[in-house]
Amino acid sequence: MSSGRINRRTVLRGIGAGLGLPLLEVMQPANALAETVPQPPLRTAFIFFPNGVILDPWRPIGEGRDFEFGATMESLKQFHDDLIIFTGLAQHHARPNGDGAGDHARNAGAYLTGAQPRKTSGADISVGQSIDQAMAANIGRATRIPSFELGVDGGRGAGSCDSGYSCVYSDNISWRTATTPVAKEIHPQLAFNRLFGIRRNSQDQKRRDATQASILDFVSGDAERLMKTVSGSDRAKLDEYFTSVREIEQRIEHAANFVPPDVPEIELPEDLPGEFKIHARIMYELQLLAFQTDSTRISSFMLGHAGSNRTFPEVDVRDGHHGLSHHQNDQEKIEQLKKIDKYQVEQFAWFLRRMKSVTEGESTLLDNCMIVYGSGISDGNRHNHDDLPIILAGKGGGTIESGRHVNLETETPLNNLFLALSQRMGAGVTELGDSTAVLPLS
Repeated sequence: MSSGRINRRTVLRGIGAGLGLPLLEVMQPANALAETVPQPPLRTAFIFFPNGVILDPWRPIGEGRDFEFGATMESLKQFHDDLIIFTGLAQHHARPNGDGAGDHARNAGAYLTGAQPRKTSGADISVGQSIDQAMAANIGRATRIPSFELGVDGGRGAGSCDSGYSCVYSDNISWRTATTPVAKEIHPQLAFNRLFGIRRNSQDQKRRDATQASILDFVSGDAERLMKTVSGSDRAKLDEYFTSVREIEQRIEHAANFVPPDVPEIELPEDLPGEFKIHARIMYELQLLAFQTDSTRISSFMLGHAGSNRTFPEVDVRDGHHGLSHHQNDQEKIEQLKKIDKYQVEQFAWFLRRMKSVTEGESTLLDNCMIVYGSGISDGNRHNHDDLPIILAGKGGGTIESGRHVNLETETPLNNLFLALSQRMGAGVTELGDSTAVLPLS
């Protein structure tokens, strides 16, 4: 504390750990003429789901502000004013362009890079730098973690996974360089450890594991001192934040031992949650905490590797997702896919609800974010890469005119949207893959 103020970067310290703080009144400038609360930073997240969607129930009815949600997106109705739903975005380099079959690997490789993955011999891979890493290269130094990469499916990391394409393309959407993917973290505990500076396999971690202590126990001294010096509203916010941290710890502990009654037909490491909803919500919550504490301002999250054949017994879907996506107009398979699409959107709605519950001055965390939720495939049966299912959530700190269905001209590059986000982040990215212009968002 200095003159009754603390720095935005303040971290509560403990044994081998550091707990970042949410935005507090006590972080305000000392100048009485300054704003009463600091200006929240902008954050950007890119969320990818595999295998496309059944388009008819996904598409909104109506355009502009006067639209209604399709059946798949019913759970998003409460966020009408927080979203832009796009029609007409395309990812051109997810197409073969002379390289034959392999749409699943290509769509993941091209999703954030806008570049053409190529089939190569041996371990040679090449695609392009992804937008999240281009942003991180320019603004990542402003936070402790330049970017945060999450997922729910592990990857092979070697070999061919899709018609001669390397598994690396299928398993990653984040690329630091054209030849260097950024590995995602799928283990909730390891993602938690990274977020809070807990060194893997350290003596400190072993001590915590042995005593089953919370990270809050190890930073309790700093926390108690801080609580005595802040206002009542800051104490309430800190108490809510500490409760969230402890709850996510408990959920991670529970999930590691959770076995669903109908185990999906996929292989999972022993310490991963067996149910998609449990796993996805924990990772969503960790993404929220990363943004809330300004530990990072850029994240990516894969809800499945490209071509994932996960089953979803939680919604009575016991056939593999990828297999179902090649439905050949079989109505029974289409109905199964609708269930998956709706179920995944429901988890996204849960995340938005959590984001909107976190206040930052007179706004919310969701207001100060730009979250892209989508797939690099539209119709999984035909492997189309135009008219992509893309949602933008958040108001970009008031710079985005949300609450709209935007029907764009056919073949508008998805990368034009990414340039618009980069512009608002101050990341200085002026071109990406097949981008042609900055997409207007206001």
